Amino acid sequence: MTGTGATSRTTTPDGRAALTKSLDDAPPLFFEREAAGLRALAAAGARVPEVLRVGDDSITVAWVEEGPGRTTASEEAFGRDLARLHATTGERYGAHDGEPTAYLGACPVDLTPTATWHESWVERRLLPLARRAVEAGRLDAATAVLAEEVTPERLGPVEPPTLVHGDLWGGNRLVDRAGASWLIDPCAQHGHREVDLAMMQLFGGFGGRAFAAYVEAAPLAPGWQARVAVYQTVPLLLHALLFGGGYGVQAGDALRAAVR
Repeated sequence: MTGTGATSRTTTPDGRAALTKSLDDAPPLFFEREAAGLRALAAAGARVPEVLRVGDDSITVAWVEEGPGRTTASEEAFGRDLARLHATTGERYGAHDGEPTAYLGACPVDLTPTATWHESWVERRLLPLARRAVEAGRLDAATAVLAEEVTPERLGPVEPPTLVHGDLWGGNRLVDRAGASWLIDPCAQHGHREVDLAMMQLFGGFGGRAFAAYVEAAPLAPGWQARVAVYQTVPLLLHALLFGGGYGVQAGDALRAAVR
């Protein structure tokens, strides 16, 4: 999901290189929830920039010096890293710490803790976003109603609530000079691990070896490729709401594929 606000390279009082993101009149808990997500991922063993400061209108994190780009080795390592992250589970779906406020890009999403994954993904996110897209003229009503056909079975076999990045498009992963991958800008939550795998395929930026290494380390339930569409519906609806253009068409295509 594209970032929001302004970013700049800064220096801390003790001389450390840092990155500061700021947004005037940021919505409630906007940067606080990003900081909480980074800390949750770090506690689970993920490589993330250290949070140095967070306030109502900005967040400052340690600077990560990027390298020349991804390689076969970096992709395989990333797949294994992601599998290790996904080994962290919780008791309920939604917020990893009980706070339901969350943002996917600039758009609020409801991470109220729930007992079922269907309630979290479909009832609290997919259905409300589809209705909002209709109201905004970004999606036709006949297509939006397909969201009601996304039954629990279409989300795959039940898995424990898994700690996921939640917004794992290519721009939210950095590869440093040593070839190690870092995660940034999360919408961290307890969800289904296929959410991250589907987001990785939405805008590119991940090599095939990343997926192969992930599946080798943490096999996915049969049919996971067919469920990519259902897990791309939410980010595509958010893009349709935020940016319009062809995202409404893509969201409609994903909805149709999700219930095919």
